[in-house]
Amino acid sequence: MSGPLLSDPIVTLRPWVEADAAAMVECVNGDPAISRWLDRMPQPYSLEDARAYIAGEITPGETRFAIADAASDRVVGAIGLSPVTNEVGEIGYWLRADARGRGMATRALVLLSRWALARDDVERVQLRADIENLASRRVAEKAGFQLEGVLRSGYFNPRLGRRQDWAIYSLLPSDLA
Repeated sequence: MSGPLLSDPIVTLRPWVEADAAAMVECVNGDPAISRWLDRMPQPYSLEDARAYIAGEITPGETRFAIADAASDRVVGAIGLSPVTNEVGEIGYWLRADARGRGMATRALVLLSRWALARDDVERVQLRADIENLASRRVAEKAGFQLEGVLRSGYFNPRLGRRQDWAIYSLLPSDLA
């Protein structure tokens, strides 16, 4: 499911289109950070993988957005909102290597989380990050998410060969007041 266009002066969140498949492969294929933290993304990452994601076959129910540079429309990453239960949505995101460290992920997270909380069917947004994924954790904190705790040994990551501890973050409407 694609969402509406969301934008600020630096980033635009827009629906994926089939023409983005090659750019998605360029972003994901062989990136050591994406491979490490997002073990469910195939490596090598193919055009078929990208097309399946764009078509909604990989993450059904997720509201998916391409993160694009607002000036050039160059795809720099992805962000999505998945329903959990009881008016809770969970956000996941990644950025291509050359876009990291410039605040683009934080801007994208702010745009998506505020849009989600403005909806009638979302009362809480949350996200998970490996406790060692400091960059992703900084993004959450800079976007105003609150660390709630650590889900110990919450998931086995075969690429890391270990169980992951996940830092759990949330954002509530009252956090924005």
